[in-house]
Amino acid sequence: MISDQLLGEARKRLYAAVISDVLDSLGHMNGAMRPGIRPLDESLVLCGRARTALYHEVYHVADGHNPYELEIALIDDLDPGDIAILACGGSQRIAPWGELLSTVATVRGALGCVTDGCVRDIKCIRAMAFPVFHGGIAPLDSRGRGEVAAIDVPVECGGARVAPGDFVFGDADGVVVVPAELAEETIGLALKKVDGEDRTREELARGDSLAQVFARHGIL
Repeated sequence: MISDQLLGEARKRLYAAVISDVLDSLGHMNGAMRPGIRPLDESLVLCGRARTALYHEVYHVADGHNPYELEIALIDDLDPGDIAILACGGSQRIAPWGELLSTVATVRGALGCVTDGCVRDIKCIRAMAFPVFHGGIAPLDSRGRGEVAAIDVPVECGGARVAPGDFVFGDADGVVVVPAELAEETIGLALKKVDGEDRTREELARGDSLAQVFARHGIL
């Protein structure tokens, strides 16, 4: 599992594009979620370990049935450094995340949420400065529309495969998912690439041509 120290370094210095570039160089070309998965607040960075929930659409709630049971179990079990990944199959009927879940997650030390469903209570979530990425905004309750079928299983969210423990990073450019077994290598290479990009930027700013700088560093 990726360490808290490495997570902290990634949160301070990395960005989604450089992580995506490194994944490409490692032959993992499908780490980025679809462009439609957007942050509620573009100024916030999402960085942590995945905890997953798989939703399916429903159209009724049986008498005596608690449709929130597995959802509650996941949120109450979040640990510091976790990110809730709520895979809804892109459904626009399911809005699984709102203010109350953000409150619980914050108290438990979780670091954000990503869903390809919808979110609600967005003014309150923004005021909390809790990083949330979403596939839409709607006032809907998930009750009678969507329910968690399983937690802590591999899922597909926003077009990217996510397994529990994977490294998840999101910023204004979007969300990137790094398989847990590639996380340390990817972060290490990304930190080195950031150093190279800093040098490239400085040389371009002083007037060196793009061709000259690319020949030196191979960074574009």
